[in-house]
Amino acid sequence: MSLLPELRYPNVPEMVASARALTFRQPRLCALRQVGASRQGRPLHLLSVGGAREAVLVVAGAHANEPAGGGTLLALAERVAAEPRLRADASWHFLLCADPDGASLHDTPAPGSLLDYHLGFYRPAGPEQPEWSPSVLPPDRLPPETRALTGVIDELRPYLQVSLHGTDLGGTWVQLTRDIPGLAEPFAKSAAQLHIPVETAASDAAGWPAAGPGVHVMPAPGAGAAYPSMPDDARRSTWFHAHRYGGMTAIVEVPMWASDLVGDPAPHPAPAAALRQLALQLRQDAARVERVLTEAGPRLEGDEGPLLRAARWSLELVPGLAADWIHTQPAGTTMAYLGSVEAFARRLPLRAAAMLLRALRERDDRAAESLERLVVAWSDAFAARFRARWVPVRHQVEHQSRTVLAAALSAREHAR
Repeated sequence: MSLLPELRYPNVPEMVASARALTFRQPRLCALRQVGASRQGRPLHLLSVGGAREAVLVVAGAHANEPAGGGTLLALAERVAAEPRLRADASWHFLLCADPDGASLHDTPAPGSLLDYHLGFYRPAGPEQPEWSPSVLPPDRLPPETRALTGVIDELRPYLQVSLHGTDLGGTWVQLTRDIPGLAEPFAKSAAQLHIPVETAASDAAGWPAAGPGVHVMPAPGAGAAYPSMPDDARRSTWFHAHRYGGMTAIVEVPMWASDLVGDPAPHPAPAAALRQLALQLRQDAARVERVLTEAGPRLEGDEGPLLRAARWSLELVPGLAADWIHTQPAGTTMAYLGSVEAFARRLPLRAAAMLLRALRERDDRAAESLERLVVAWSDAFAARFRARWVPVRHQVEHQSRTVLAAALSAREHAR
């Protein structure tokens, strides 16, 4: 029996139930234990398969709005338990969900459209994200989810940590804290077989060296950031925590909806003008959301909930990011990079609007109706502009699983 619920993303209780079922069937091979608790008291569970000393750690649910990783984690656990060769040289450890509080607020297990996805959208403010909080908070203010994750890394000392991420609309790419020779080929092959475009110049990895199409290696600590205004720095995140033990981290991104606009490697004919226009669009769209927030502000007095905090944090990123796009242009700017930046320009204010809409609905506020029309229009325009096509959940899971296994094998061979 497959651990993965068909045709949709598993929620956290379903993941825990599936992990318990696996340990019940194979108690000598598998173990499930609690390794911490969230700010709201929800348990963080670690599923371990195999007993080899060398370890691989797989983390799902670091971002509540990126649900593919849960299904991938369950599929990987089932496969590792079924195939002794995969655990011959390493034990596998699966953190079922790094942010169960966030997962409880993002509610799109089987979205039929980008609108469905955004009507249930939630992504915490940066300081509340388990992997990112060390880059924006002092050590004594880190949330318990972050401390649980770094505690697991300290205990296991994995030679490879894999964090399972995703994007709403775009392509697939990998971010590495160190290069893994040999990974680019199986990654590209898997994407091609499953008809998932490779995001060759993801804005998340702007200016980073490439080990192959869509495989980006993070610059060393101390190198200048491509977007100086952004408050977080991946090189201070939990992704680098494994380095103190000689390990590394791979971040595997997979889209829910695919778009070929993020995979075109051709040079853009007028990148500076295009980036200025996208910066203007970003500012204008964010201003529309700001106006709703300002008008409803007195009625939201006293609301310090996660939806409103996250919406405000998203809007606070806009001025600096727009300035970065105008003043910072990567060398050899491609059509793919401009496509990725445009997706970000549409995504950021849409997410802020979606979370503000949910906060307004909770209060039955009169501004909700007009804001909903904006969320509908922006969601539909986003999908139409990028010619979005749904990537079946089984393909999202299969591609992430293949990439994780290839990364574990290649990293192990390279370390020998």
